[in-house]
Amino acid sequence: MDMNQYLSMFIDESNDHLQSLNENMLLLEQTPNDLSIVQIIFRSAHTLKGMAATMGFEDLASLTHQMENVLDLVRNEKLVMQDFIFDTLFKGLDALEAMVEDITQGGEGKADVSAIVADLQAIVRGEAPSAGSAKSAGSAPAKQETNTAIQLDEFQYSVLQQSIGEGHRVLYIDVAIRDDCQLKAVRAYMVFDLLEKSGEVIKSHPTVQDIEQEKFEKSFSLYYITQKDPAELKQQILNVSEIDQASVVELDHESLQQMAEMGAASAQSAAAVAEETKPDTAAPAAAAPAAESKDNKPAAAAKPAAKTGGAPARTIRVDIERLDVLMNLFSELLIDRVRLEQLASEVQNHALTETVEHMSRVSSDLQNIVLKLRMVPVDTVFSRFPRMVRDLAKSLDKKLELVITGAETELDRTVIDEIGDPLVHLLRNAVDHGIESPQDRVAAGKPETGTVHLRAFHSGNHVFIEIEEDGRGIYRDNVLKSALKKGIVTEEEAKGMSDEQVHQLLFAPGFSTAEKISDVSGRGVGLDVVKAKITSLGGQVTIYSTPGKGTNFSVQLPLTLSIIAAMLVKMGSEKYAIPLSSIVETGIVKKEQIRQAHGNKMVDFRGSMIPLISLSRIFEVPDFNEEDESETEIIVIHKGDRLAALAVDEFIGQNEIVLKNLGKYLPQIKGISGATILGDGQVALILDPNVFIK
Repeated sequence: MDMNQYLSMFIDESNDHLQSLNENMLLLEQTPNDLSIVQIIFRSAHTLKGMAATMGFEDLASLTHQMENVLDLVRNEKLVMQDFIFDTLFKGLDALEAMVEDITQGGEGKADVSAIVADLQAIVRGEAPSAGSAKSAGSAPAKQETNTAIQLDEFQYSVLQQSIGEGHRVLYIDVAIRDDCQLKAVRAYMVFDLLEKSGEVIKSHPTVQDIEQEKFEKSFSLYYITQKDPAELKQQILNVSEIDQASVVELDHESLQQMAEMGAASAQSAAAVAEETKPDTAAPAAAAPAAESKDNKPAAAAKPAAKTGGAPARTIRVDIERLDVLMNLFSELLIDRVRLEQLASEVQNHALTETVEHMSRVSSDLQNIVLKLRMVPVDTVFSRFPRMVRDLAKSLDKKLELVITGAETELDRTVIDEIGDPLVHLLRNAVDHGIESPQDRVAAGKPETGTVHLRAFHSGNHVFIEIEEDGRGIYRDNVLKSALKKGIVTEEEAKGMSDEQVHQLLFAPGFSTAEKISDVSGRGVGLDVVKAKITSLGGQVTIYSTPGKGTNFSVQLPLTLSIIAAMLVKMGSEKYAIPLSSIVETGIVKKEQIRQAHGNKMVDFRGSMIPLISLSRIFEVPDFNEEDESETEIIVIHKGDRLAALAVDEFIGQNEIVLKNLGKYLPQIKGISGATILGDGQVALILDPNVFIK
């Protein structure tokens, strides 16, 4: 069967599952005991394994299977999640993502993951993963041949010591099966099943796998954590059929240490090394609940909404170019609709008016659907950042919380595809260069845990994405000192620069204030690339910073919608359109209500003074001047929580307009985002209200 026809679907669905795995692993790291999240993770891993095996990508399926073994122990409460287990699973996810990316590029999805597989197998056996990663690919750990003592690794030993400290009983159990027993493995399984009902087996010798395959003589030993009375437990073991002898010894800190030393000595003197069989069967040996650390919190916590499944979405994938054609065709249809509405009002024909009104209602519904087809929530980009920030915080030894708001804000798909890399640069800068170390934060009187806010919101026909942190902020003198040293500005230019202009120096190619360039980032490293990419998308980036308090990188992006709702206004003989999403309200002010403050006009708006902006002056309208008016119509606009009032000549009314680009032949005009063709064939310029608000 030709699988190539399903390859695109496999890649898309694999990326969806990997994103779900990353998100839910981060949630589980915050609440390690929530088994409902483990079930979701297990289902995603299981589905991914099946898909990979079906498509013939054996390496991908094999690694997912090893991760599935660990998750199976966790969901069956035979293993408690620890930091090193999270780290190993995250490494596995990274490897899976690399494999899927290789498949996307036309490869076979192969990678050397022997070290990760060894770590995962070690976790399943109840051993510390560092032992697995130290071994070369294909090698197996030495098997203990003597039954005098069991060798414990550092992790298992600490689990047992901590359990004793917290009041649990740690028992060393020896069990001997009768010589004439024909089903040794079955009798051993019955003992293990009995023990697991009232405690946790930490380590056994021989291994559980060898016991299941009857690769042992007549006895086996194990370390066990429980609350049951040793004498009662011994009697229950002896009650199992064909059990000859049972020894149950309770250990304290001192005797446990002696037993561990005996096990280590026994292992060193063991001569025979046998190769261990592939551990497909998950061993019940695992960490006890008592071993869970109360301080086991992730270095970086995110607050995205939990995605806990639900009914699968019914979707169809459509080429973006087809949507472009559909949008352009509907834009032309809208211009004709507006023209028809105008003609119908002039002709005064009842039947024509009624038909046009019905067509308007239907086309409005169609318009909403067409617009939504191209729009994608920024969550598709934001959702990969919590994992990235978590890894960065751990590598930099910082405590950090990422707070995401406005992830449901929608952007055009073409912008979504391009904005990911610039945001990665800005976030890495915020974590590495913005947020201080825990010691520095405490010394500065700040909470030990730093906070990075990632937020998105609409304003006008733009979307704003802000990355704000409560770190050290940007110091003007440091920026200028570095800029002067690199020859980016002269001393004469530096004296007259505003703070905003100084901040923009961070985007100069090769600029950096970092004293030491790290492999993560330095303030300014890569920021010229960020600005270039955002500018190419028709956006801009602004920096707001308070030294010692933090920094805000504000990215303004166009919605790139072809159709928007707008208020049409006149100024003299010229017509302009202002996006409704930027308008707070309209009103009229009398000349005597206008105040002067530091050379700027201000008007009172609901108890606060806001600036009054003269559009006729900005655009040099020849036949209108509000100075000659006794009262002026105003439009109050907003950008986030900042307000301003625009002075206009006359309101025409609300309308749906088609946004047309001014083209490459006209320079980028400040305050103008495009143009539209009105129903009477006239052209009206579309204002960008965000430019007028500082």
